[in-house]
Amino acid sequence: MVNILVNNCIRFLVLVLLQVLVLNEIQLGVYMNVYLYVLFILLLPFETPGWLILPLCFSLGFCIDISLNTLGLHTSAATFAAFVRPVVLRLLKPREGYDINASPALFTMGFNWFVSYALILVFLHHTWLFFIEAFRFSDIIFIFMKIFASLFLNVFLILLAQILTASSRNR
Repeated sequence: MVNILVNNCIRFLVLVLLQVLVLNEIQLGVYMNVYLYVLFILLLPFETPGWLILPLCFSLGFCIDISLNTLGLHTSAATFAAFVRPVVLRLLKPREGYDINASPALFTMGFNWFVSYALILVFLHHTWLFFIEAFRFSDIIFIFMKIFASLFLNVFLILLAQILTASSRNR
């Protein structure tokens, strides 16, 4: 239990620092934004209670908002992703259920399951974020282009991060 807590604290710090110091400085055009911090929300253990997930994700988004000076955009998007995460997990639940000691990672749940999970949750996060950012429906084509371009880039980077950080025994 303590090991899981320490790993998640380190993951939180590393992802926030990586996002703030490196990824926020990368400009990939108008349509693509790199938001790897969503990986923290994806990898929270299955048994993490909702009363803990919401403040953790709120804090995650708040740290990103402070660095970007975006006035709550990432806080609301990360909190929304945390709120819908249990619904997505129920939607993708295997017949035999989830292993209590497992985490929703690429090599523990399998490629197809993890890609589906990441696509759904990142899509919901990005949809919330980019609609709140634009705050109008007149640019709906631009918003959807931004959602899908960023979605595929971020899911690719999440998969790459999972492959690069997985230990050889987890593979």
